[in-house]
Amino acid sequence: MKTNEKTLILGLGNVLLQDEGVGVHTLRELEKLDWPENVDLLDGGTGGFVLLSLFQDYKNLVIIDATLSNEPEGTIKVLKPRFAKDFPKSLSTHELGLKDMIESAILLGKVPNIHLIVISINPTQKMSVSLQPHIEAFIPELIENVKKVIAQITTKP
Repeated sequence: MKTNEKTLILGLGNVLLQDEGVGVHTLRELEKLDWPENVDLLDGGTGGFVLLSLFQDYKNLVIIDATLSNEPEGTIKVLKPRFAKDFPKSLSTHELGLKDMIESAILLGKVPNIHLIVISINPTQKMSVSLQPHIEAFIPELIENVKKVIAQITTKP
């Protein structure tokens, strides 16, 4: 990766709704690790248009988020969406904002290289700032997936 090609690791989620905040909880663990100088980390909360400027500032965007799918809880997928339609059918509570943000970036003509790392959660979440233990146990696997994506990005010519 060229040194001027900045990469952002973005953790999304609502930390007040238990497992829905898994992206942010994972980001907090990622912040404890060393990253190349041109890799930034950001707690994006519940996303939305506030984050649209990031599409202008970064060449690469790695997003960590929860998804509501028919997959078993804890199923992790690494996706490379190019358009809003390529995102999982049901991201968590901020789904509409993230998809709309992608569409807006397309209209503006600048869409970064996006990698989406999602983990399936139960659609029913309690008000809690803690993850359920069985979802928290997947954070090391989410971290390994982020590391793999960053390694792929940095080794591209």
